[in-house]
Amino acid sequence: MKIYEKAPAKINLMLDVMRKREDGFHEVEMIMTMVDLADRLELEELPRDTIIISSQAGYIPLDEKNLAFQAARLIKERYDVRKGVYIHLDKKIPVAAGLAGGSSDAAAALRGLNRLWQLNIPEDELCRLGAELGSDVPFCVTGGTAIARGRGEKLEQISNPPQCWVVLAKPPINVSTADVYGKLRANELKSHPSTQDMVSAIERGSFSDICAGLGNVLENVTLDLYPEVLQLKESMQKLGADGVLMSGSGPTVFGLVSKEAKLPRIYNGLRGFCKEVYVVRMLT
Repeated sequence: MKIYEKAPAKINLMLDVMRKREDGFHEVEMIMTMVDLADRLELEELPRDTIIISSQAGYIPLDEKNLAFQAARLIKERYDVRKGVYIHLDKKIPVAAGLAGGSSDAAAALRGLNRLWQLNIPEDELCRLGAELGSDVPFCVTGGTAIARGRGEKLEQISNPPQCWVVLAKPPINVSTADVYGKLRANELKSHPSTQDMVSAIERGSFSDICAGLGNVLENVTLDLYPEVLQLKESMQKLGADGVLMSGSGPTVFGLVSKEAKLPRIYNGLRGFCKEVYVVRMLT
């Protein structure tokens, strides 16, 4: 039997950092939602007790460094599963991009193995398992739109934003999330995006207020380190995107667009200096 799972990318409509915690992590408050750019996982049980991962992408690890591998190992150990699994990962989400591609793969592996091995693990328990693998994994388990607090593992589901187009552009660089957080001085931040304003805009279905409320306190760090991300953001704004923000720790920049007629100009303008450009919809 084969099981198929979709692993969509996420964007941060808002990302705030409150403080650095005693455990070395940062206390965050984020609003995340999913977009229709997705990896796909195919899972098949193996007769021998092993984990094998393959992918058409030549640039990702296929061993214990892979988050989907770690998810399979965790679920096998925790629930004493003596069977093996073959996971094929059809990779579409760019890596090290601020789009939670690895986290979404891990979440899809948890969901898929729960079905494949008929473990009947409830979703909240899958989220707790996911939190052991990474801060974005619990959100990727549940999907939808949510406020994430703590390290990102405390989730509060909220309404989905109104449907719109999303243009994603990733410059040809990789950004280390640890480096960005390491250079952030949370106690010196002068301004913070408003979670309440964004929630209110989403609940009212006000596209213009959502665009106005976009904010990410990690932007200043990444834009400082990588001027090409700033160039990308400014270009997307000039080309007519309604709201523009860097997702996560970057370097991907996304633009929210309400009118389909604007898309060719934005897409073609960005493709002039950025190969990885995607036009997708919000998953609502």
